[in-house]
Amino acid sequence: MGSFVWGAITNFFTYETTKSVVVKSWSVGIINRIVQLLIISYFVGWVFIHEKAYQAEDTGIESSVMTKVKGFGYHNGRVMDVADYVFPQQGAGIFCIMTKVIVTKNQFQGYCSEVGGMFKCTKDEDCQKHMGTILSNGVITGVCLNSSNETKAFCESFGWCPAENDRVRVKPMLDVSNFTIFIKNSVRFPKFDVTRGNFISTMTSDDIKNCTYHPETNPYCPIFRVNDVLSYTNQSVRDLADKGGEIGINIEWKCNFDWDIEYCLPKYKFTRLDAPFAKNAISSGYNFRFAKYFLTENGTEFRTLHKAYAIRFDVMVTGKGGKFDIIPTLINLVAAFTSVGLGTVLCDIILLNFLKGADQYKAKKFEEVSAAQVDASFGRSPDSQLSLKPGIKSSYDSGAIFLDASDQPV
Repeated sequence: MGSFVWGAITNFFTYETTKSVVVKSWSVGIINRIVQLLIISYFVGWVFIHEKAYQAEDTGIESSVMTKVKGFGYHNGRVMDVADYVFPQQGAGIFCIMTKVIVTKNQFQGYCSEVGGMFKCTKDEDCQKHMGTILSNGVITGVCLNSSNETKAFCESFGWCPAENDRVRVKPMLDVSNFTIFIKNSVRFPKFDVTRGNFISTMTSDDIKNCTYHPETNPYCPIFRVNDVLSYTNQSVRDLADKGGEIGINIEWKCNFDWDIEYCLPKYKFTRLDAPFAKNAISSGYNFRFAKYFLTENGTEFRTLHKAYAIRFDVMVTGKGGKFDIIPTLINLVAAFTSVGLGTVLCDIILLNFLKGADQYKAKKFEEVSAAQVDASFGRSPDSQLSLKPGIKSSYDSGAIFLDASDQPV
């Protein structure tokens, strides 16, 4: 027991130092250099491709978006202009172009039968269990009412009457495809105090009025045709006009301020934001309601209710800017070159486990020396076991031992 404790103590108070064994082996040497080159190439490429040679990216950009829609359409026997089909009217970064509307006129506060057949009934008791339930037009009162033709009965509701019937068939406004969207966007990179707009400096007012965006032939035109925007998302007006949908217009700014500021230009990308719900029977498309209120001569309030189906456009602005800086470049390059040591780890695994003479390499790489052995070595002859064998060269400045792989047993 005492010897075990003493052995544990002596093992604890030991010191390990690196011993360098230089092996002249074509196979291991080639593997080592290839791995080193691959690691260096990978990390140096990673530094520059991922822009780690730049200052901390300025992604907190400040942005302003103004939009304007133009076009005339024909819907429900009326000619529609932007005041009729664009919501909201101020032209913000999020706006809707209405494609279909269901109008319920002359609604007054009162009691009426619900429409749509959610709660059918034969007697009041059938409705009383739904009393207080909120519907789109009001609250269930618990009374069973016959419909106008007295063939069906529905529960009574208190609210705006007559109740909206949104199951009527209305032909959508397909003229939307020819409408145009004008987008004016300005961004500021506060870290570099740079402000840019999405109009390139060479464009004149006539160029802007007469151009139409195209990703290849006219990528910086700020006017977008609705049908083109939808086609970039693999959609069409016919796909979205009946139930509506949500389209994203992303303005991406990616600027390198080592170059002239005129090279800081936007790129436009388009996507359908509600794609995960496109085939959902419950919540597909996009619609909303709004009402216009009036007063009768005796002061009674009534309204006209509109249920609008629309294509909603979200203009989103993202961006980042950078500039070359030597300090992060050096930090990342040093990190890359220190990773070269991974090549040594791989070569040691091959050298000590898979090559012929692996045991001999292990014996030279790992050697245990005690203080007593060192003291005794001073009195040994050059032929003692603690002396270097003939053919093994010792480098006095680094302590490295050179081995020729051709000398190892096969």
